[in-house]
Amino acid sequence: MLSAFTSAFRTPDLRKKLLFTIFIIALYRLGATLPSPGVSYTNVRRCIDIVNSQDAGNGVLNLLNLFSGGALLQLSVFALGIMPYITASIILQLLTVVIPRLEQLRKEGQSGQAKITQYTRYLTLGLAVLQSSAFVALARTGQLFGNACDQNDSTLQIIPENTGLPMWLTLSVLVLTMTAGTGMVMWLGELITDRGVGNGMSVLIFTSIAARLPGEGWTIKESTNWGKFSLVIILVLVIIALVVFIEQAQRRIPVQYAKRMIGRRMYGGTSTYIPLKVNQAGVVPVIFGSSLLYLPQLYLQFFDPNNLNGYQLWIQKWLADPTSALYIGVYFLLIIFFTYFYVSITFNPTEVADNMKKYGGFVPGIRPGKPTADYLDFILSRITLPGALYLGLISVLPNFFFIWLNAQQYQNFPFGGTAVLIMVGVGLETVKQIESQLMQRNYEGFLR
Repeated sequence: MLSAFTSAFRTPDLRKKLLFTIFIIALYRLGATLPSPGVSYTNVRRCIDIVNSQDAGNGVLNLLNLFSGGALLQLSVFALGIMPYITASIILQLLTVVIPRLEQLRKEGQSGQAKITQYTRYLTLGLAVLQSSAFVALARTGQLFGNACDQNDSTLQIIPENTGLPMWLTLSVLVLTMTAGTGMVMWLGELITDRGVGNGMSVLIFTSIAARLPGEGWTIKESTNWGKFSLVIILVLVIIALVVFIEQAQRRIPVQYAKRMIGRRMYGGTSTYIPLKVNQAGVVPVIFGSSLLYLPQLYLQFFDPNNLNGYQLWIQKWLADPTSALYIGVYFLLIIFFTYFYVSITFNPTEVADNMKKYGGFVPGIRPGKPTADYLDFILSRITLPGALYLGLISVLPNFFFIWLNAQQYQNFPFGGTAVLIMVGVGLETVKQIESQLMQRNYEGFLR
């Protein structure tokens, strides 16, 4: 990997792309630390310190804060980060299976994909308005920090009321700023895709997660001793190696194309393969499972924590505590379910078999058409099970870490399953793109 980056910096055009990407990343981190108008940064820091000391965070808000690089809890200009775009992309991907018009656009190639991308941008801005309004409302009531900050105390008010401006104007400007920040982040990601190393949105997510690792890793060290912290680092390196191995693992289904005469030229007769990854679903099932498990915590926020009935206390003990056995079990099963669900939506064996048959392709030993589709479905169902188990185990490992460490800052754990999966996946894909561009520029072939 280091040799690929060294060779890339020696190539003039690739060096420009890498420097441009670094410049965009610097702008992104600047916007992630720049406070929005109307927000008291001093009070925000006080509330964050209280949350860290009391373990009073919110589950899904911590996940969103992870994707924003810590900008969400600070209500910065880029507070929403790339999460609205991710949500919009997943929604449109799911709707493609349901709405025939979107499925037709997907099959039209580049022009149809351009329209879907435009729809994704519009939906991203709409979701940004809704999410920014919700987070501003949570900040005003103190629920953004798990009720750890009393907003009746003027020294802890996230959005101070004694600014001399009408509160509706302050809130409107704040929502508008955060929505515009989301549009800016989306534009920066597309710039990296077009003029940088590619995978702009993924690179920004990678940057957000990596920015939190040093500080929060040191926080874990302060809550334990050097011995346990060193062992955690060793275990994390082992997990990263395992994730790299599984992310690279794939089942290659051989495909043979028959020879065809078109005019005076012979086409076909080549051999290729269909790569089916073990982790075909990526990190989406983890996001779905985390979001769904936040619902019990959201339900409890509507009640006084000091006056809960028996049912609510049961939810608080078993479904709102990340270290409880029931929470870990439900989380694991949800990830397995959503893995199968998402793979069944994103990969259509019948469509793949029909496309192969259209161009004269076949799997050796399998008849084209429906037998090929049944064979692909059988192979996919077999490799999805180890992929789902792998995702579930990686995701619940942080829960066991904190049971073992007896630490309180669960929401600040920087080596969680979601973070490791995203960082390893994006890192591998970025290195592959750089190596492919190097090969295009340095390939000499047999003739010189």
